[in-house]
Amino acid sequence: MADPLLRIHSLTVQYTMGFSVINNLSLDVEEGEVVAIVGVNGAGKSTLLNTIAGLVRPISGSIWFDGKDITNLSPFQKTNMGITLVPEGRRIFPTMTVFENLKIGAYAPNARKNWKTSLETVYNIFPRLKERENQLAGTLSGGEQQMLVIGRALMADPKLLLLDEISLGLAPIVVLKLYEALKEIHKEGITILLVEQQAKRILSFVDHLYILYKGRIVLSGRAKELDEEKITKAYFGTAQSSL
Repeated sequence: MADPLLRIHSLTVQYTMGFSVINNLSLDVEEGEVVAIVGVNGAGKSTLLNTIAGLVRPISGSIWFDGKDITNLSPFQKTNMGITLVPEGRRIFPTMTVFENLKIGAYAPNARKNWKTSLETVYNIFPRLKERENQLAGTLSGGEQQMLVIGRALMADPKLLLLDEISLGLAPIVVLKLYEALKEIHKEGITILLVEQQAKRILSFVDHLYILYKGRIVLSGRAKELDEEKITKAYFGTAQSSL
């Protein structure tokens, strides 16, 4: 059996005062899967994604990607290997056009070679960005800006797309459109690891679900097979003693 695309083994991440944000965490993401990490604020979800992307260094454990140990590689090295993070919050360049924002996403050498093909893919998935390509990014609506940051991430030609709470602060109808776009991204053969607070929102979309509580995985399994009551208990940390 082939190794998973992403394997995290016994990962521990600490911030100041020796407080562990991630505690001895292990998980696998198979190639072609859509995997969700769900938990309350402060569970360690964003820290986990930032560590995978190379923005935070763990104190122990390992991260393997595509058969290679990438634990201590830089964010740039990881991006060039095919890992791209869409961080929480819509971090755009407001005084640059939509097109200029997108083209910046293809800065890594491997992505730069095929940026025109990637741009066509982005415009097919987000036709609104094509319509707005000469518009300043700062004048876009919140939903359009989120499309832009996801599109910019796709310009890096990722194998693994990390998404940190892309629905934050957006109207339900906009969130629905974004998740429809993620389905199209998945059809392009891109593996997706996403962070969300609301499990119900993504259960029908993801293959595998991990519930994170205080830096530990307290429940995991195939999304369609998990019991809603167990998900609720694990989400709020009430099921830890029985897991």
